Amino acid sequence: MNSLCVFCGSNTGRASGYVHAARDLGRLLAKERVTLVYGGASVGTMGVLADAVLDAGGSAIGVIPEHQVGEEIAHTGLTELHVVESMHERKAKMVELADGFVALPGGLGTLEEFAEALTWSQLGLHTKPTGLLNTAGYYQKFLEFLDHAVGEGFVRPADRSLVLDGVEPETLLDALRRWEPLDGQRWKPVE
Repeated sequence: MNSLCVFCGSNTGRASGYVHAARDLGRLLAKERVTLVYGGASVGTMGVLADAVLDAGGSAIGVIPEHQVGEEIAHTGLTELHVVESMHERKAKMVELADGFVALPGGLGTLEEFAEALTWSQLGLHTKPTGLLNTAGYYQKFLEFLDHAVGEGFVRPADRSLVLDGVEPETLLDALRRWEPLDGQRWKPVE
């Protein structure tokens, strides 16, 4: 894995563990020489993550829509910063640049971006791993929801298996590296 797209927040959240997890993941990516691809901001856990990568000597590529450059305060110290026209272009560019995807704890935008990357995997539009860094159990209810959706017949077990999760950055990165797409991974109706 040469690059990892990390979806995370423009806020830091209430618990200090969220900031620590972002910083730990950033340092790990730099140590492992995995390029960070992310939303391009200098604020929230996005800024913490990018600064940790850069401070540890790693590479960080940001992708930010032009209408958010001022609002989210685009990070000016990145290895590369792509300014695009729309949120749709942002996500497409991040998918193009990344070998896998992780969501740190975050808000609606984080969840939406992760869900789109996951859906594209389900549809066979890419064969890249997707994972959640479940810091302090942040995503536990979401993981339970996915299991419930399988039980209710809305999500196939094979599609549920596309979501990797871990509580430590090292464990999750190892799982992403070991992940292999299912043969013929394309969406099919639940049987």
